[in-house]
Amino acid sequence: MKAAVYYENGAPQVLRYEDVADPVCDENGIVIDVKAVSIEGGDVLNRAGGALVTKPHVVGYQAGGVVREVGANVTAFKVGDLAVTVGAFGSHAARRAVPEVTAWRVPAGLDITLAACVPIPFGTADDCLFEFGRLKKGETVLIQGGAGGVGLAAIQLAKRAGARVFATASSDAKLDRLRDFGMDEGINYAKDDLVAAVKRATDNRGVNLVVDPVGGDVLAQSLQIIGYRGRVVTVGNASRGVRNYDVSSLAGQNQSITGVFLGAEITTPRVRNMIEGHLRDLASGSLKMVIDKQFALRDAAAAHAYIESRGAFGRVILVP
Repeated sequence: MKAAVYYENGAPQVLRYEDVADPVCDENGIVIDVKAVSIEGGDVLNRAGGALVTKPHVVGYQAGGVVREVGANVTAFKVGDLAVTVGAFGSHAARRAVPEVTAWRVPAGLDITLAACVPIPFGTADDCLFEFGRLKKGETVLIQGGAGGVGLAAIQLAKRAGARVFATASSDAKLDRLRDFGMDEGINYAKDDLVAAVKRATDNRGVNLVVDPVGGDVLAQSLQIIGYRGRVVTVGNASRGVRNYDVSSLAGQNQSITGVFLGAEITTPRVRNMIEGHLRDLASGSLKMVIDKQFALRDAAAAHAYIESRGAFGRVILVP
């Protein structure tokens, strides 16, 4: 099969389009013919500096497609079903194999390209907001990087839960678009003072919760804009920034910071059911997914470069 592979970490140009061996179907898993790959932030970070589990390495967490093989112990899928899959690697390919427990059936009427974008962004956003962020109706939440996959999901879920939703983005044009997804207050981080803007909009109280997938210096700002009993949830490090944080001041205001990794609980019934619900809601139209741009799998390097340019609004897709 064809795949986007690399032999060493580095810039997007390390990606090559080559023939690799077909994946093997485990007795507890499925193999799909990939129809759409949703490039996740972690895919870009892993290409740049993550472990090469295989060599050549096929990176990628998330893809949707048509089931071509099922293992002997599999009960939830049959050949020909549409499935969206999550795995530690292997999405940037024409076929992929995953355990049954990290695959979901695509609801009737839902386009496979949209379904392929759901589990990680919406699952991550849900856990950040509710399971670990403890967001309640009437509270205020700020979503860093609102135009990204987790950001767009978090804005919708937070608004649906009755929160007042703040978000950051790199341009006024992106912020204008985010209002259609439920954002109440937008902050252009390229030109505005984030801390001052949040303090001003909250009568100097700060927000109850910040969801921060950016890290680095942005996370330092997130810690400055929470109020009494405020929470910061850090998920990923899109900025690739390395910084030490002084958390000694948190105790005085009974504040907290929590790290979240969806993968640690993705096989649990709680998370499986939660993601299944988000797929249903996308199929019904009560949640939205934005596809910014599609690239052919052979152009994976260009797709990764486009993501790193920070020009995307929504998901960037690879199509084998």
